[in-house]
Amino acid sequence: MPLVAHSNLPSFKRLQREGETIVSGNQAVRQDIREMHIGLLNMMPDAALEATERQFLRLVGGSNRIAQFYVHPFTLKEIKRGEKAQNYVDQYYETFEQLKEAGLDALIITGANVSQPNLSQEVFWEPLIKIIDWALESVTSVICSCLATHAVMQFRHQQRRKPLANKCWGVFKHEVVDRQHPLVMGVNTLFDVPHSRFNAVTREQFEQAGLHVLVESEQAGVHLAVSQDLFRVVYFQGHPEYDTISLLKEYKREVIRFYRGESVRYPPFPANYFRLQLQAVLDEYQDEVVWAKNQGLPLPVFPEEFVSCSLHNTWRDSAGAVINNWLGRVYMTTNNDRKLPFMDNIDPNDPLGLRK
Repeated sequence: MPLVAHSNLPSFKRLQREGETIVSGNQAVRQDIREMHIGLLNMMPDAALEATERQFLRLVGGSNRIAQFYVHPFTLKEIKRGEKAQNYVDQYYETFEQLKEAGLDALIITGANVSQPNLSQEVFWEPLIKIIDWALESVTSVICSCLATHAVMQFRHQQRRKPLANKCWGVFKHEVVDRQHPLVMGVNTLFDVPHSRFNAVTREQFEQAGLHVLVESEQAGVHLAVSQDLFRVVYFQGHPEYDTISLLKEYKREVIRFYRGESVRYPPFPANYFRLQLQAVLDEYQDEVVWAKNQGLPLPVFPEEFVSCSLHNTWRDSAGAVINNWLGRVYMTTNNDRKLPFMDNIDPNDPLGLRK
């Protein structure tokens, strides 16, 4: 079933232009299919606010074959925003108070930019704790993405993330280490995931917290872990929601930071992302940037269009399969008196949801 455009959120129209199946609220008339309402706590800064919103809408909406799906974006008032972003939030986002009153089936929490060495010093710390406490009592399942995973691991499990010697940045091979878990049923046993972070929570820390690791990489570490009750809380360290060009955008921002003197080192390539021809093009561009910086000349035009047309997305299908499994578990839990055809081969009494 489709994603329902139940508000004037601009991302609905944009996704529809991109070919996603979006229906207006008055078209969502299938009474035999229960509505599902998912909150999206978007903590990203102004520059990434709308892009992150679209990424999760695209990931979840594109994966959804289960219900009439309503997404409810909201943010934290404690996160200070510029005038344009604040106007956008005021016009299109709901408030946490409104969602508490209306109720949600599940919740997704995005990452966030940080400025403090200890996450407990960030402005989102206390309000995020309140939201998590409410969600664990009031919704079926919570997905934590990247920084949100690190924050929840710290304040609920006393496991503080550890700084990495080098940024974990790129696209990495991951292996499903528990092939029987319902969240990874039918998913490729080896698949790619993008990462972008300076810190990590290790497998040992997840296990010390009593959590269950499902997917990990020799290079990037744990990507997916869950609470022992199968899917009450789902932890991602990677970024399955990323668009094909997301890492390219990050690389471009780092180049600009170098040119402006905000970074002393020209950024390395994200691992396993640019093929050799693109690396050669970007090496030439680096020479141009360094020359322009030394000579006090304007920043050369970044070859974004050429590079973006040659990038490959090697993670979306697997990411969508995991999210579709998650949506299925949420649906079965919140609507166990009604089954859809695809559930005919699932035994609801099997605690792992294994196929008969």
